[in-house]
Amino acid sequence: MSIMMMSLLLKLVFPAPPSLLINAFSVVCLLSSPNLGLSEKRGKQHLQYSKFWNSISQKSASTQTTTELPSRTGMLILYVPAFLAPLMSLVLFPHEDIRVILLSSALAIHFFKRAFEVLFVHKYSGGMVLDSVIRISSGYFLATTSMIYGQHLTQGLAEPAVDLKYYGVVLFLIGITGNFYHHYILSQLRRNGEKEYKIPKGGLFGHVICPHYLFEIIGFLGFSFISQTLHAFSIATGAIFYLLGRSCATRRWYISKFEDFPQDVEALIPYVF
Repeated sequence: MSIMMMSLLLKLVFPAPPSLLINAFSVVCLLSSPNLGLSEKRGKQHLQYSKFWNSISQKSASTQTTTELPSRTGMLILYVPAFLAPLMSLVLFPHEDIRVILLSSALAIHFFKRAFEVLFVHKYSGGMVLDSVIRISSGYFLATTSMIYGQHLTQGLAEPAVDLKYYGVVLFLIGITGNFYHHYILSQLRRNGEKEYKIPKGGLFGHVICPHYLFEIIGFLGFSFISQTLHAFSIATGAIFYLLGRSCATRRWYISKFEDFPQDVEALIPYVF
């Protein structure tokens, strides 16, 4: 079985690049992902943002001194560096391999969409801890630049036997569209000035409480299919574990806050999980 899986893997991905940094980053992603997902599932949020953090931040304010930014400012800092990295790649290296161009374009669109939502879609009810903003922003920037660099290292190598890049484009488009649609639904739950949370309805919210996470996972799978590098697959794996855990924590939070939360609404995958 292991030989068959290895043979299939070799048909789907480029060989590991001659880069100690990229290979080490891939291993770290794969090894740390399950623990990060379990930590999120158990409610041990290390990144200190969103409603989970805002709901407990006041309780800990008296025992811990933190620097907070307005949520809109903090979230822009999260995404703008990761948007500029692939944009600069496209501007400075316009004649790269088609996979580099497709991956850089998809990443630029992904983070542009996120920045657009920060400015024009999302509603805010709290702040963001500066330390967490720096860590998350650095993580996004590192993941983005390392995926592009890892893709650059594949130029001149034989293509994988199974070409997935255009399937990846389709997955990316489905993911980014579904994610934006459900973010828009969430933004419409509150009228101007309202801060209380509500049970979301519409789209796939009748089946799962985190359809925006589901489509984000589809988008990350799109990146990995476009790239077909072990590094891109390791980052997608990290995103999947993290969002699995986070969706479980989100469902548990809604159940704790709303007595009328529908019990048949799953966390992430309709009728399954």
